[in-house]
Amino acid sequence: MNANIKTIALVGLALLGSYAAQSQQRLKLDSILSVIRQNNPMLQEYRYKAQALNEISKGAKSWMAPMVGVGTFMTPYPGQMVMDERDKGSIMISAEQSIPNPAKLRANQQLLSSKASIEEAAGSFTFNELRSQAKTSFYEWLVLEKKLSILRENQEIIKLMHNIAKARYPYNQSPLGNSFKAEGRLYEVENMIFMTENEIIQKNIALNALMNLPKDYRFSIDTTAHAFEPVELVLDTATLAERRSDIRQINNTIQSMKYAVKLESYQAKPDFRIRYNHMAPLGQMMPSAYTIEGMVSIPITPWSSKMYKANVRGMNLQIEAMRRGREAILNEAQGMAAGMAWEIQTTRKQLDNYEQKIIPALERNYETVMLAYEENREELPFVIDAYEALIMAQTQYLDTMRRYYQMIVSYEKQLEK
Repeated sequence: MNANIKTIALVGLALLGSYAAQSQQRLKLDSILSVIRQNNPMLQEYRYKAQALNEISKGAKSWMAPMVGVGTFMTPYPGQMVMDERDKGSIMISAEQSIPNPAKLRANQQLLSSKASIEEAAGSFTFNELRSQAKTSFYEWLVLEKKLSILRENQEIIKLMHNIAKARYPYNQSPLGNSFKAEGRLYEVENMIFMTENEIIQKNIALNALMNLPKDYRFSIDTTAHAFEPVELVLDTATLAERRSDIRQINNTIQSMKYAVKLESYQAKPDFRIRYNHMAPLGQMMPSAYTIEGMVSIPITPWSSKMYKANVRGMNLQIEAMRRGREAILNEAQGMAAGMAWEIQTTRKQLDNYEQKIIPALERNYETVMLAYEENREELPFVIDAYEALIMAQTQYLDTMRRYYQMIVSYEKQLEK
């Protein structure tokens, strides 16, 4: 267990820098994705599978081991009368070697090699899934950090309201209820801060699991604004086919099936076998003898050709089915990507509206009411109403931002970006 943790730490050390100051460690999304690619056990599994198939394919051209044997040849049963030395039989030593058709060996090697590319594409597909999960957790964490910052600012604002209400109460300039109302709002904000901090820890743990790091490892993320490339409104299926690993996996599977068809069709080609027998006679004055025998299979006979011909027809139909499935996936992905692109653009406009119009207007409204309250020209309930209107807008803005990031992640997942 300790050795595994040490190995994990060394990988993280190479990619992310020193773990010495965990509380100060600030990770970017690219660094997190790099650790996931190198360290995630699911991805390592696919890499080992591909390596295993590559190793197996190296022995695809090997021949079967030769067969050797020893026995008797034309030896009479015990108790029978032997009239001639020649009737005593011989001791026979045999050697036999099967010689496979070279075309079959080449086709078998191509088939095994092609299976490694299927596993590699499957690994890419899995990484796309894990990358999507990591991006979702990362961007949700980013939104939570913004929410935490806003809550802490609001906490200071409510503390100010509370202090003003307490200071005015002894002079009958503010009712006691205003002080309690502000105090209640202050505790509500504290609870929201606790909840937000807990959600941040949950995202930290989720990313640790994806990176295969200890679950109690704590770090912060780079909250620098992320600029996304403009979304493509129209994507042709050829572009999607180049980008998506599930399509590459289908293409590699089809190619592997073609090699399997080729190998199966080569069953019509003959195989060869050679046998050598050496006889050492048991009787005197008899010469040693030998036989050499060459054999060839005849696979084109009707009773032996039915099986491989049927297999070829069946595999060709499977290939055609996979082609139709690939076409369906591409059509669905094209429609989903186009719909996401329009929705992303609309949501971006909503965010701009919040940032440039709604929140600034409500901030000015709150500042105006707060200034009047500080000058004792306004009551605390009106200040709290203006504050809650601002908080509601900020909350809606963060919810819209979370939805925007989720759509970006889903869109990039479709395009494997």
